[in-house]
Amino acid sequence: MEIAKRTALITGGASGLGEAAVRQIVKDGGNAVIFDVQQDKGKALAAELGKSVLFCMTDVTKEESVNDSIAKAKDQFGGIHFCINAAGTGWVERTVSKNGPHSLPIFEQIIRLNLLGTFNVASKAAFAMSTNEANEHGERGVIVNVSSTAAFDGQIGQVAYAASKSAVVGMTLPMARDLSGLGIRVVTIAPGLFNTPLLAMLPKEALQALNNSVPFPKRIGEPEEFALLVQQIILNPYLNGEVIRLDGALRMAPK
Repeated sequence: MEIAKRTALITGGASGLGEAAVRQIVKDGGNAVIFDVQQDKGKALAAELGKSVLFCMTDVTKEESVNDSIAKAKDQFGGIHFCINAAGTGWVERTVSKNGPHSLPIFEQIIRLNLLGTFNVASKAAFAMSTNEANEHGERGVIVNVSSTAAFDGQIGQVAYAASKSAVVGMTLPMARDLSGLGIRVVTIAPGLFNTPLLAMLPKEALQALNNSVPFPKRIGEPEEFALLVQQIILNPYLNGEVIRLDGALRMAPK
């Protein structure tokens, strides 16, 4: 689908990979709706990019919050065509440590945000897309979910995070099949190491070690490269039901 004059919802759009996707959508002539709990950052980004961007304070794990934000987006821009689910977080805790078994409430929290939040927004966005007029390819919308290479190469201490991201991978094909009759495509990106605010907090030596761990290009990824893949997924009408690793051929070691 062409991006110009169409509208994308981007969860986690106030920073990191989500912010890069927001900027790419606007660069390509589309409208971007930021779903995030980071109010100051979200409002600042919307103010910077102008009238084609709307910030909606949104808790992706809450049905009422997502429904309200989708309604605001439709009121502002008339419809929803794309959904990029970049909201999520990580956690490090072993299944068993000297403190005992892994915290079940924290495990549930990671699953709720990374998995249930993704499904909550994707399903509701798809419902909104279902009323769009189909284009010449029969398309009504595109959903891009975000997993992680941890879904395949989960490291020590990543049991909750890897479980949540593996489940996003597992949703990809059945969701694409579910929505095929509506002309809505579903693709998942599994990013490796990227230059996000979280990694930027690491010491210089640690960052250099991460750069050296990537086969080629020998560096961590830039958010703009993630955004380019989002763009290419939206533009290519035959790309559907697939999980794409974006990691410079990196395969994570156990630790």
